[in-house]
Amino acid sequence: MRDAGCEVWGLAHRPDSLKTIEKRGAHPVKGDALDRANIFELIEQIRPDVVIDQLTSLPSSPFDLAQRLPADRRLRLEGVGYLFEAAQTFHVQRYVQQLSGFYLDGGNGLATEDSPLRTSAPGTIGAGARMYAELEKRISSAQEMESIGLRYGFFYGPGTWYWPDGAFSRHLLKGEVSLIGKAKSTLSFIHVDDAAQATVAALTAPAGIYNVVDNHPTKMSEWLPAYAHWIGADVPSCLDERDALHLLGEESIYFQNSLTGACNRKALQVMGFNPQQPSWLNK
Repeated sequence: MRDAGCEVWGLAHRPDSLKTIEKRGAHPVKGDALDRANIFELIEQIRPDVVIDQLTSLPSSPFDLAQRLPADRRLRLEGVGYLFEAAQTFHVQRYVQQLSGFYLDGGNGLATEDSPLRTSAPGTIGAGARMYAELEKRISSAQEMESIGLRYGFFYGPGTWYWPDGAFSRHLLKGEVSLIGKAKSTLSFIHVDDAAQATVAALTAPAGIYNVVDNHPTKMSEWLPAYAHWIGADVPSCLDERDALHLLGEESIYFQNSLTGACNRKALQVMGFNPQQPSWLNK
C-alpha cells in the first residue's frame, strides 16, 4: 500500500501485531474490533478514504478450525459489522472486504463471481460459507459507499498454513494427511504476495466482487502428492470414503471430493491481476 503512495493505518490488538505493522512502515493503531465505541472513535479520528477489512481469528492449524470458528465468526460478523457501520457513518469512500473463493459452488465447472457459496455443506465448510454469505450480503447493502469484495483462494506463502514451515506441512510430514476416495475436488490457491497485489488494485478497481485465485486450479488428487514432493514428505496414504467417514467425518470427504475451485477471469481482465505460478509446480 505504501508503495502505491498511500498512507496506511493498521488496526491490531496484540503488541506483536502492532510491532509488525510498524516495521512494515504503517501507522499501528491499537484497538478492539469488538468494542463498537472504540471502532467508531478510531474511524472518526483517522477519517480514511478506504477501509480494508482483513480481520480474522483463525487457529494456528487448519485442523483446529472447528474449535476456533465461533470466535472467528463473532469477529467477522459482529466486529466487522461495527467497522462497516463506522465506515458508512464517517463517509468512507470505499470498503474492501475479505471473502472466500474456496467454498463456492461452480456446479460442473469453476465458480464465477455469480456462483453461490456452499451454505449447505457439512461442518465448518457450511458454517464458513454461511458466514461469508452474510458478509457478501452486507457489502451489497452499501449505498453511498463503494464496496469491493475479494474472494481469495486458499492462502499460501510465508506465514500461512501452506508453506514448508506451515501447520499443514507439519501434519503432512507426520503422515497425518491422506487422500480420500477419488480426491476429485478442485482447489484454488493464492500466494499472499498476489493477494496483496489484488488488494492494492482494489483501491481503484470498479466496485463489485472478484475471485482472487491463481491460474492453476488443481485436483486434490494431483495437488496433495505434488505438495508433499515439494516439501519433502512421503507420498500421502489413501483412504476409501467408508473408512474416512468413520475416522475423519463427513466434512473431510466433502472437502476432498466436492469443491469446484474458482475462475479468476474477471480479476485478470478488469483489475490487471497477474498471479505467479504456484510454488509446488516449480520443483
